[in-house]
Amino acid sequence: MNQPASGEATPVEAAMRRFDAAVEALEAAVERRLEVERQEAALAAQLHVVGADRSRLAAALDGAQAKAERLEGANDEVSRRLGSAMETIRAVLATHER
Repeated sequence: MNQPASGEATPVEAAMRRFDAAVEALEAAVERRLEVERQEAALAAQLHVVGADRSRLAAALDGAQAKAERLEGANDEVSRRLGSAMETIRAVLATHER
């Protein structure tokens, strides 16, 4: 068998170093993948919160719009009644002025 010179690695030792390096690279890749999955889970949770907020805000907006429409209707009714009352007052004043 051919023995390497002193200080040189045997083929088995060289193969073991390559294997160790490959295992370390694989472990690093797995850790990166796990980190990506953790980030994806965090983003999914944030997306869920944003979706819930959006739904809540949409419901609040619908309520505010409905209230604004009711107030606009009430405002129109008050305006109509004030106009009618002013006309009645004018008619009464015109009658008394004669």
